Amino acid sequence: MSKIGYLGPEATFTHMAVSRFFNPEEEKIPFRTIPDCMDAAGAGQIDFAVVPLENTIEGSVNLTVDYLVHEQPLYIRGEITAPIAQHLMVHKENAENWKAAEKILSHPHAIAQCHKYLHSRFKEIPYENAASTGASAQYASGHPEEKIAVIANEMAAAVYGLEIVQHNIHDYNYNHTRFVILHPDENAAVHGAPGQNGREKTTIMITLPSDQSGTLHQVLSAFAWRKLNLSKIESRPMKTGLGNYFFLIDIEQGMDGILIPGATSELEALGCGVKVLGSYKAFSL
Repeated sequence: MSKIGYLGPEATFTHMAVSRFFNPEEEKIPFRTIPDCMDAAGAGQIDFAVVPLENTIEGSVNLTVDYLVHEQPLYIRGEITAPIAQHLMVHKENAENWKAAEKILSHPHAIAQCHKYLHSRFKEIPYENAASTGASAQYASGHPEEKIAVIANEMAAAVYGLEIVQHNIHDYNYNHTRFVILHPDENAAVHGAPGQNGREKTTIMITLPSDQSGTLHQVLSAFAWRKLNLSKIESRPMKTGLGNYFFLIDIEQGMDGILIPGATSELEALGCGVKVLGSYKAFSL
């Protein structure tokens, strides 16, 4: 039986994805923050860490990306994409007067995903950030005396005994989040529940040589002429000085013996730094 760590507390969207993807008998352990969860995987306290990487509306979770690159060099061993539905909920004692809420509490991504709704219904009250949607629901459950409305999922409402007063308040219906399954070993095998069928993907990190014009064009050309399909390219600061960036590239193909190694060798010959962050299966729930 594996130990699966996830961004907690119980009933976050990460917890929902973990519960749906992995076998029920796997031990699922919540962590307060993304770095806490990733550090536990790096230290061998858990077998896999599952953390959010990207949302349809809000884009990449920069904390995950930066911590993976700069602090805790784990490997991506799997990806789970899950639909996200945001609901407004309150403590049951406040269900009758939920419109009189004096504060909205949730994860900043959840608040941003519901901007249009909040702007039209709760324009004049403050929005406060929590470590996760589950954490906001947990807080509201223990503070019925406060007039708080939280944004979270239906699992959080059930676990923490809250009343959903408005369903599906997110701005866009096609709202999904990608979660990555991380492990210190680049060859660690991920086993989901029976019936999970994934597609092959590879993610690589590239740093460009300094003061060399046209390098990014050459990088993309190395993939283009090999007909390697790139589903994402993203830049993030190296944190070593202005203008210094690394690039994360998702390739819609598993690691092979010719095409991807050939592309990485060509990039290294151009003076680029190349690191494979993982070749893995991507699953959709």
